[in-house]
Amino acid sequence: MKLANPAPVGLFGFALTTLLLSLVNAGLLPAGAMFPVILPMAFAYGGTAQLLAGLFELVKGNTFGMVAFVSYGAFWWTFALLVKFFIGGIPAGDAGLAIGWYLIAWGLMTTVMWIGSFAANKALILVFTLLTPTFFLLGFGNLLGMAGVVTLGGYLGLATAAAAFYLGAADVINEAHGKTILPVG
Repeated sequence: MKLANPAPVGLFGFALTTLLLSLVNAGLLPAGAMFPVILPMAFAYGGTAQLLAGLFELVKGNTFGMVAFVSYGAFWWTFALLVKFFIGGIPAGDAGLAIGWYLIAWGLMTTVMWIGSFAANKALILVFTLLTPTFFLLGFGNLLGMAGVVTLGGYLGLATAAAAFYLGAADVINEAHGKTILPVG
């Protein structure tokens, strides 16, 4: 029995949710879009769809894919929960510090995934090459209260989303056509 490739749904869930949040971080979408637009996407597509993709990667025996999709699916769940329910419990003067360290922790985890991606195709390496500094820029920007660094992180997040979208599209289109239409290196 041939199993379908779960990676594209995980990549698209990551890409589209990252795109929306990065638009806010880059200052291209108002922060007021967080609750009505980004949080539902984070819970459903960024979070749940990626978690499911990760479980199917587990079935396929792909440890890297399982860890990536389960972890970043959990990132989107924790982010949405933090913004929706818990951010108000952080004293106002400590919010940047707390969010900064949260994002830096994800940067550390992403560094491990970046190194692991060296065994994969160039398109996946590019996703993690962009995502790693994105987390650190957003983390340090929040930690130090430097809005310009957060904005830069937002723009790098847009590039990350584009790279993940390309890889998801390549997986779907190449498999559907039975040949390489979009190269992944």
